[in-house]
Amino acid sequence: MNEAQVKEALAKVIDPAFDHDIVTYRILRNFEIQGDDVLVRLDIPTAAYPVSLRKELQSRIDTALKGIGAKRVTVIAEVNTAFLPAPSDKAVLKGPKNVIAVAAGKGGVGKSTVAVNLALALQRHGAKVGLLDADVFGPSIPTMLGSPEVPAQASKDSRIIPAIHQGLKVISVGFFVDKGEAVVWRGPMVHRLLQQFLGDVDWGDLDYLVCDLPPGTGDVQLSLSQLIPIAGAVMVTTPQEVSIVDVVKGIAMFEKVEIPILGIVENMSYYKCPACGHTDEIFSHGGGKRLAQEVGTQFFGEIPIDTRIRFGGDAGVPVIAASPDSENAQRFMDIATKAALAVAKGVLSKPKRSPRLAVIK
Repeated sequence: MNEAQVKEALAKVIDPAFDHDIVTYRILRNFEIQGDDVLVRLDIPTAAYPVSLRKELQSRIDTALKGIGAKRVTVIAEVNTAFLPAPSDKAVLKGPKNVIAVAAGKGGVGKSTVAVNLALALQRHGAKVGLLDADVFGPSIPTMLGSPEVPAQASKDSRIIPAIHQGLKVISVGFFVDKGEAVVWRGPMVHRLLQQFLGDVDWGDLDYLVCDLPPGTGDVQLSLSQLIPIAGAVMVTTPQEVSIVDVVKGIAMFEKVEIPILGIVENMSYYKCPACGHTDEIFSHGGGKRLAQEVGTQFFGEIPIDTRIRFGGDAGVPVIAASPDSENAQRFMDIATKAALAVAKGVLSKPKRSPRLAVIK
């Protein structure tokens, strides 16, 4: 067994999360040969990489190397969140590695509910996460997260320090206007506010910044696409046709500004009676899954109509925080896993540099 054999064997190991080999996708950091023993170090590209798939990947590496004569294989896997450096013309945002936009074609489909629980789910997976409430005209994040552990404030160098809610770093225009006051601004004012929220906020080192966008295809979406690189968008819809039509328009807008669609979430998918278990498809069913197939993107899953989700949002304790072991919380955890893997695949699939393969002697 020599270095060339080990390199060749590892180059044939397919990562179960991405269906590509670990060399091309830069999952392999390096390896070390000591007699008949091989130590392999891996870069896991997201904290949301499932434990079951990590075990499967380690098993595949073990099988591949023992097939060429290794007696003992040790795999050390460390999370190193994959991201692409921002181009010089979109470098206003400092700190967050990946920006995930949560969007909807129309209002009232539960977009903010998905955004809040997605951010909290990513955090539960072990990632460092921030949440930007970019819905300038209808900020609901402050209500959905309740009173902050630490309120937003100004630093000594006049930068904005985000509020801390449930461990998340959060910024919203709702922190700076009275609750009953309407925000009546023209497009240029919205653009300047977003510039401040992105460039003047001390976000710190974050793996993901989740952006809750306003519904539709307006100034906020265009401003964000011009100011910062967005890793991808999660589209939220309800099953009925009137919502699906508007989501199609939203997807077309993101395609024009070259922002990939990570996947689609169908909210209010059905109602299940907690007493008898009867299921009623109030707003039809399956529209989100059908749309995902039509546009060639992932279907992230269904979120039912559930009073516990609604109450959690109204009470400032989202279901991920209130009932982390519940079925609905697990649905959001699965959505977060799929979104994080989609972001990582978008980064790793870009041949921006040659595959990294170091050998320690």
